[in-house]
Amino acid sequence: MISAVATITTKGQVTIPKEIREYLQLHTGDKIEIVATDNREAIIRPISKTVDEIFGKLHKPGKRPISPEAMDDAVREKNERSMEMKGVDANILVRL
Repeated sequence: MISAVATITTKGQVTIPKEIREYLQLHTGDKIEIVATDNREAIIRPISKTVDEIFGKLHKPGKRPISPEAMDDAVREKNERSMEMKGVDANILVRL
């Protein structure tokens, strides 16, 4: 597990530190979910892209198409394998 400190701006914005973005494989425009717990902690979770968001970007002439469900499954499995290799459960805990 890694941790980092971030500051909340007067507009309520927080920049996710570079080492956390790299660890979670987050890029500009990616979506994250923030869950506030009863013990005043926040859990930040990357949200996987849906097939609709990347439709058409992966087309390669001559390659056999696959179903949206198969693509979703492949993305989900890759994310799970990536997090398992890093020894985390894809959640980063941030204390408020």
